[in-house]
Amino acid sequence: MSAKKGNSKPTATAVIPAPAGASAPTTVLREHAEQQFREELEALARVDDKPRPPRWKLSPWAVATYLLGGTLSDGFVVSPKYIGSRRLIEIAIATLATDRALLLLGVPGTAKSWVSEHLSAAVSGDSTMLVQGTAGTSEEAIRYGWNYAKLLAEGPSMGALVPSPVMRAMGDGKIARVEELTRIPADVQDTLITILSEKTLPIPELGEEVQATKGFNVIATANNRDKGVNELSSALRRRFNTVVLPVPDSADEEVKIVQTRVAALGRALELPAEAPALEEIRRLVTIFRELREGRTTDGKTKLKSPTGTMSTAEAISVVGHGLALAAHFGDGSLRAGDVAAGLVGVVVKDPVQDRAVWQEYLETVVKERDGWKDLYRACRDVS
Repeated sequence: MSAKKGNSKPTATAVIPAPAGASAPTTVLREHAEQQFREELEALARVDDKPRPPRWKLSPWAVATYLLGGTLSDGFVVSPKYIGSRRLIEIAIATLATDRALLLLGVPGTAKSWVSEHLSAAVSGDSTMLVQGTAGTSEEAIRYGWNYAKLLAEGPSMGALVPSPVMRAMGDGKIARVEELTRIPADVQDTLITILSEKTLPIPELGEEVQATKGFNVIATANNRDKGVNELSSALRRRFNTVVLPVPDSADEEVKIVQTRVAALGRALELPAEAPALEEIRRLVTIFRELREGRTTDGKTKLKSPTGTMSTAEAISVVGHGLALAAHFGDGSLRAGDVAAGLVGVVVKDPVQDRAVWQEYLETVVKERDGWKDLYRACRDVS
């Protein structure tokens, strides 16, 4: 899915059109995937004549086409949601068609949550069955809670029970999503073991249980780079099929990801700015990749890496921030000064160690690179 490498440098910018199947603008800041790409899902459903697992809205083939993009038999163009290895996506989808849960693992910013949301939207037509993992996530967020007013008035009953997203997904035969699984305390994580093993959720207070309906499964995401993570127990890890989402293989691939996501972000926020020039995105992606890998693209200079992850998601954030600056405090065209404002904040997480790394990179790489003088000056001004 990566773009072909080339030496051409576009000199003009243009507003990137909305992808085929994107819904009309609404007052909602961020629509769910099944709302934003409703037309694409409906188009896929119309031409999808392949076998579907129980309660799936689309066949595995159609789910893969939805995520990776393609042209349907009736000429409808489906926009790519994930740019990367097709085989990884196929493995993830095949996992959901079995009784094994899916764990999307990778460093921060590798589109784990993005893939999770779109998989749920394509399979279940509903990506809202979500548990957001934090250090404060309790068992009730995964199992169930109680309406204490009803509990006091009526005693334990199904009417007083407040189902979690996982419980609702079990009853409806849908996909439940657990984000940042390793952020959840270990004893709470293990609440999932019975659900994943027995496909049932006991309710001891009522002497009852909720059994999973066909179509139910769990997609969890986790990363092993952030500080303060809780390792998964071996018992829980065995119940997941793990798919590792890597950082983009090439600069061209990463540029395409940033360009696509920034275009969607600009439309959602209705920013009155031109889409950023491809060369401006390429410069930013080059900086991120060099600092992440610890060497320049030509391999001649070794570099120190900052403490942050320098992920693709952060590159998207920097360009989005720059577009907002250009739209509201500039002439609408993304320039070096707009990019530098967010770039320094992303690189310099540690005010001592990262600042030294950044200053060295500025003076030894950015300053000496042809055509980068404007970016060097802008970064020096912000620093």
